[in-house]
Amino acid sequence: MNAITPLPLTTAAGTRFGESLRRARSQRRRSQLDLALSAGLSQRHLSFLESGRSQPSRAMLLRLAEALDLGLADRNDWLIAAGFAPIYAQRAIEAPDMVPVREALARMLRHHEPFPAMVIDRAWNLVMANAATQRMIAMAAMLAGTSEDALWAKVCADGPRNMIQMSLHPDGLRAFVVNADEVVIAILSRLSQEALDHPPSARLREMVMSYPGMKAAARNVDVTARLSPVLATHFRIGGQDLKLFAMLSRFDMPRDLTTEDLRVETLYPADAASEASLRALAGEAPATLPPQPAPQSPSALKPG
Repeated sequence: MNAITPLPLTTAAGTRFGESLRRARSQRRRSQLDLALSAGLSQRHLSFLESGRSQPSRAMLLRLAEALDLGLADRNDWLIAAGFAPIYAQRAIEAPDMVPVREALARMLRHHEPFPAMVIDRAWNLVMANAATQRMIAMAAMLAGTSEDALWAKVCADGPRNMIQMSLHPDGLRAFVVNADEVVIAILSRLSQEALDHPPSARLREMVMSYPGMKAAARNVDVTARLSPVLATHFRIGGQDLKLFAMLSRFDMPRDLTTEDLRVETLYPADAASEASLRALAGEAPATLPPQPAPQSPSALKPG
């Protein structure tokens, strides 16, 4: 008579971790086999981990997190769920040991002048901004008959200065966007995607949905749709037409939660007129092109 091998018993920690693992894998549309191969374990072992019948070692947990490209905050959550201590620290951006990070960010913002650039966190709270960004917001405030600080207070109340709120609030920059219908849908689509696995983004989305027109715009949002990588926002501020598109960049290998959360949003002119306007607002002379060779006549192009 063959002995029957009992199945491993589930544990509370194993169940919590297994649920998080299964949810992360499903959100990224990875099969068990694909993830198992990437992380270097068997599909059966992965199945046991997801069901809570097997408890991961810390090294295995971190290998799975790496294979799923999990953020550091989510890795900490996994460690806690599996009964381990978190290993990634959260430090204030003002901390003394964050000086190299602050200096690197400030250098990036300065070098992007006279075009707007800013540092934001994952919830779109403004951390740093260059002079060009401040000029745009100051112009909007002046046209609204108020100061820059008063405009921020009107848009964000007592909360942190938030670029999503400044962009979508009816008293913020949205009033100066010519193609607002298109831009609002794009912003809501991105925010809805981020809200799926980031509670602060979910709370931010809930807040902005109370703004006029947001619920109607949200009906046109498809979180599964692939957005165009380049969408020029057409601002008209004080008679100035500015068409700008944005790019986001992040630190390549962050080792703490603060650095991982930071993104640099740089805005670029979408046409020559917008570039000239931004340079003029900064008091710069228009950019000049290098001299071009004079066109040759057809006869000069004939072989001798």
